[in-house]
Amino acid sequence: MRWGTYFAVLAAVLGVGLAMGVSMPLVSLRLAGWGYGSFAIGIMAAMPAVGVLLGAALASRLAARFGTARLMRLCLWGGAVSVGALALLPYYGIWLILRLALGVILTIVFVLGESWINQLVIERLRGRLVALYGSTYALSQLAGPLLLGVIGTQADYGFWIGVLLLVGSPFLLLGRTGAPSTESCNVTFADLFGFCRGMPAIAWAVALFAAFEALILTLLPLYCIRHGFTPEIALIMVSVVVVGDALLQLPIGMLADRISRRTMFSGCAALLLASSLLVPLLIDSVLIWPLWTVFGASAGGLFTLSLILIGERYRDDSLVRANAHVAQLWGIGCLLGPLIAGAGSQWVSGEALPLMMAAGALGLLILIRRRGAFGDAGCARLKHSFKADGATHPCVETPPPVARFGVQRMDLAIVFGHPHDFAVLKLRLVGE
Repeated sequence: MRWGTYFAVLAAVLGVGLAMGVSMPLVSLRLAGWGYGSFAIGIMAAMPAVGVLLGAALASRLAARFGTARLMRLCLWGGAVSVGALALLPYYGIWLILRLALGVILTIVFVLGESWINQLVIERLRGRLVALYGSTYALSQLAGPLLLGVIGTQADYGFWIGVLLLVGSPFLLLGRTGAPSTESCNVTFADLFGFCRGMPAIAWAVALFAAFEALILTLLPLYCIRHGFTPEIALIMVSVVVVGDALLQLPIGMLADRISRRTMFSGCAALLLASSLLVPLLIDSVLIWPLWTVFGASAGGLFTLSLILIGERYRDDSLVRANAHVAQLWGIGCLLGPLIAGAGSQWVSGEALPLMMAAGALGLLILIRRRGAFGDAGCARLKHSFKADGATHPCVETPPPVARFGVQRMDLAIVFGHPHDFAVLKLRLVGE
């Protein structure tokens, strides 16, 4: 395994997390200081989610044209220009465009970065190394606002620190290898529908976690304040949820390398259901503090395990496209989650936030019990199609020939039958 490349890609993506964490809160603070209302600030906050959908559609095509490593470097530098422009051009209309551009650019970075990491890691360490990525990225986002609190919000230092991080991160990727190869094609919503049909449990979990993250950052503070907590305590509660998400991903990843990942997936969904239902009951109890930790860890575990399961099934362009679908689902979850929970809180129940998460977790548990909920590992590593009797059998994997002492060896695996009930015929051809 290319350990140097793994940590270089990890550091580059983490630089993005810290840059966004230290610069993006300034946007809302500036808008509030200029006298803009909640609706205008909400529109600004929604622009990156729109950019996520656009960036996910373009990632594979642009990576095929420029190369994965080169495109990541270009996007990081483009992000630096966009963040710098936020400081230099303090106008609402321009900021809308810049926030949209940041959404597109950084989505491409995350799609390619997560694909690169998943391509690099070896199977026996996949859970731990993917979880390490998730934990450190979450901590970098948490560290951003803390750093901003130290340097202050009156000046534009947060923007310029973000620029420096985004300018420096691409240099970590110079000379790195092992990036996934891609094909020149867009990722459409029709493709997303096919991905959701093929791996419905993972698609549901990704959208649910995206909604969870958006709700934690937007509505959870209000939920806590409505239950009588001060704004300071409410923000501490949000931090406990985020820390639980960040710190417990590595233990979850370590367990995922030792026991069934699908069992871990079901366990996280069950814990999320239980903790969501317990929040209204324990909100006024001291037990709410450890419960917030479980709440964050179980939701974050679903996303980490989703990335692990995707990584064990896909390679190269298929892996990039799968991560692009993850980004699309993320954008959809971030858009719909706060809308549904906000409307429910206003017109249905003040407990709409935890009840919505409980409903999502229950739906996921029901979905997991379906046959084929996690897709088909035999059909996931799709490389070639095999034609026989005029029919196309897509579940064929043909690894490249391996030359050894003048002997060509080729393993040909052909999968027959129904996707959920298949037989494998494996032939070994050896010749001089």
